[in-house]
Amino acid sequence: MSQAQLEIQAIALVTATACALPGAFLVLRRMALMADAISHSILLGIVLAFFVVGSVGSPLLIVGAALMGIVTVVLVETLANTKLVGKDAAIGLVFPALFSVAVILIARFADDVHLDVDAVLLGELAFAPFERFVVNGYDLGPRALWVMGTILALNLAGLALFYKELKVATFDAALAAALGFSPVLVHYGLMGAVSVTAVGAFDAVGSVLVVALMIAPPATAYLLTDRLSQMVGLSAAAGAVTAIGGFWLAHWLDASIAGSMATTAGFLFGLAFLFAPDRGVVALVRRRRRQRWEFAQEMLVVHLLHHEHGPDADQENRVAHLQEGLRWEGDFTEEVVGRARRRGLVSVADGLLVLTDAGRERARRSFAA
Repeated sequence: MSQAQLEIQAIALVTATACALPGAFLVLRRMALMADAISHSILLGIVLAFFVVGSVGSPLLIVGAALMGIVTVVLVETLANTKLVGKDAAIGLVFPALFSVAVILIARFADDVHLDVDAVLLGELAFAPFERFVVNGYDLGPRALWVMGTILALNLAGLALFYKELKVATFDAALAAALGFSPVLVHYGLMGAVSVTAVGAFDAVGSVLVVALMIAPPATAYLLTDRLSQMVGLSAAAGAVTAIGGFWLAHWLDASIAGSMATTAGFLFGLAFLFAPDRGVVALVRRRRRQRWEFAQEMLVVHLLHHEHGPDADQENRVAHLQEGLRWEGDFTEEVVGRARRRGLVSVADGLLVLTDAGRERARRSFAA
């Protein structure tokens, strides 16, 4: 494995982890589209900062992009607070407008400058190792690795310092206000972290992959756990698997690294969507199937208890009569009776169903409920 390959994987790993941390709270707040909005609208901040400083290498471009991310959030919140449109519609109105203005400005006034819209959208991690961080003639590694490493450290520090505030403000803003800290301030602090992370990441990986890394790993983790601390950790882990797995998928297919990482992120989410222990499709189907049999057995014992001492008990409590009395199909009836017998709820003698003590108690609880 070459040094360039190691550096690309390191950049991808740090970027994915840095994006996953604030992304977890975006998913919990149902604001996933905000990552898409910020990652696109910051292009306008880069363009405007370029017009001011006249250089694409100036660090002020990052400042301009981060500020534009905050402006995007403010515009979305302002528009949504009018109650004339929903928040999702506000996001859909704001970021296409800001991104379109940036594209127009590039095409009109910066056509001869290296501000390529395609590169901004798709990114190219393979080129990231060529931009080095050199201090006093010493090559300290890829610049993107230092930038994203710093952002990851800031995100970790912010999460450690304000974990309680983020947790309470995310799940209960009214309680957060009652406890004495502003949920609005927490919200804008989180959006600021999202903006800075998106600004640092999109130069190397492009805005499309920024969205994939910020949303897909936390969405995967959301399906796997109900605890916030575990979700944050699983988000980072899923991001790491996405970064490394996506790189080697691209190497194997000789394809786009960014595209392969986004595909890997989608594949991991698909696995969680299907096979998550509690929220996965397979678990949901099994649970509904189990509930169906539970409800059928409950209907059976209630029916038997209702007719247990009646004059028609010999008729109503016969297995053959259940198909007419409960409108069940023959095979379904046999299966329900078999399950109830195995659980000790009923017994069968000469084709007549008899409630056991456990079955009678179960029926009485159903009546009481």
